[in-house]
Amino acid sequence: MALSLADLMAVPALHLKNLGSTRTPLTAPIDWVAVTELENPQAFLSGGELVLTTGARQGTADAQRSFVRQIRRAGAVGIGFGIGFEHDAVPQALIAEANRWGVPVVEVPYVTPFIAIGKLVADARSADHYTKLERLLREHQVLARALLTGGGLPALLRKLAGMVGSELSISQYGSEVFSTSGATAAATDGDDDGWHAVALSTGKRDASTLWLRKPFRDDGIVDYARGLISIELNNLAQRRHTARQIAGQVVTDIVRGTVEAADADARIETLGLDPASKYFVLLVQDSGDRFAMLSTMVLPAELHSAVAAVIKADEHDELLLIVPSQLGDPAGLGRALSRKMHDVGITEAVGIGGSYAQANGLRWSYFEAREAATRGLDVNVPERLSLTSLLLASGDVPMAAMAAEALGPLVAFDTTHGAELVDTLETYLRLNGSVAAVADALTLHRNTVRYRLTQIAELTGYDPALTPDRVQLWLALAVRRLSPPA
Repeated sequence: MALSLADLMAVPALHLKNLGSTRTPLTAPIDWVAVTELENPQAFLSGGELVLTTGARQGTADAQRSFVRQIRRAGAVGIGFGIGFEHDAVPQALIAEANRWGVPVVEVPYVTPFIAIGKLVADARSADHYTKLERLLREHQVLARALLTGGGLPALLRKLAGMVGSELSISQYGSEVFSTSGATAAATDGDDDGWHAVALSTGKRDASTLWLRKPFRDDGIVDYARGLISIELNNLAQRRHTARQIAGQVVTDIVRGTVEAADADARIETLGLDPASKYFVLLVQDSGDRFAMLSTMVLPAELHSAVAAVIKADEHDELLLIVPSQLGDPAGLGRALSRKMHDVGITEAVGIGGSYAQANGLRWSYFEAREAATRGLDVNVPERLSLTSLLLASGDVPMAAMAAEALGPLVAFDTTHGAELVDTLETYLRLNGSVAAVADALTLHRNTVRYRLTQIAELTGYDPALTPDRVQLWLALAVRRLSPPA
């Protein structure tokens, strides 16, 4: 612990005498000892020093009073005046000015070398520093042990909260992911709301922040904890990404219908799901360059017990959440996911599937969620499973192959000639076969629309003007839009 003037006065070997006002406390800690004979040493003091002098440059009362004022302005804790050199006693003008400004003055006898005082202060400071380093090292070990012995980030935060004497919170993407109390700092933008922000570096664009409620103590442990937390957040993100990829492989096989029913149920169990229980699917599709964030982001607290899976294909990227039906209202959980995505900066729609049991039920829910996600709302509740989705969910009906066979000639023709036959067909079916409406929608002449319809009939063998053929083409387009990843 740092020494004070009172501590030095209590050392008999120093023979120090207090000449200052008794109203002036001598308890301020001494940061260092400065020995000077300058008339104005203020520029060389940083505050907290005990200034020792023999008064060699203080031959007049004005010089003595000026010296005291400079010492006070510098923030020194006091003056130690050595007698027996230039002065046989501490000058009265210096004592009077020091009492006026509340600056302690200690008489240092000729037999007491200044170095003895400096050594005592330095030894005390070194011992104090060594004690702090020992405590800091112990705290380092406590935090590392809390993190590595199974407690994870919550255990580390609880230990750190005790060390700094404050509540803590961690936010990612602007929302809270960990907290040591019910209080939250995630919505604050800085220090104005009683929280101090410490940026965390995870190597990802996730704006991770450690928040400490003011006031708090910090002797260097926060910087060390900051490094541990950053590493652990990155590790957690990588583990989530890996787990979701593994789950995605299982889900892909199930929704494609490439495994037998018994094997499918067994594979569902590897995800921690009970085939006999009911689940529904929340689905987010194709989020572009921000999709990587979905594969690592922390789920809303309401969905922590859901199984997350990432499906990647040539045309689409999808995040699926397989949610136990008893977890809550699907629409409410879909809104919670949508809010979390908006925090990340993703505005894609959330599709919700129906609640079913068994592997086939999971497939049906997937196709319902996939179809719902195309309806354009932030959160899209399921409708009755369409004929197309039912056919896709059946592994016995080769719908994807049938769709490719029907539409393949059109896709090839569009690619080769830069035509828009597929777009024209989709618009024609969407507008219930009205040539005039298609012409207006596509800004084409009606004869051009009729010519394209003739080309479609010749290339596919299906005439859009005939109801049976129109149904076939409509199903092919729907399958092309809803087909699971290859």
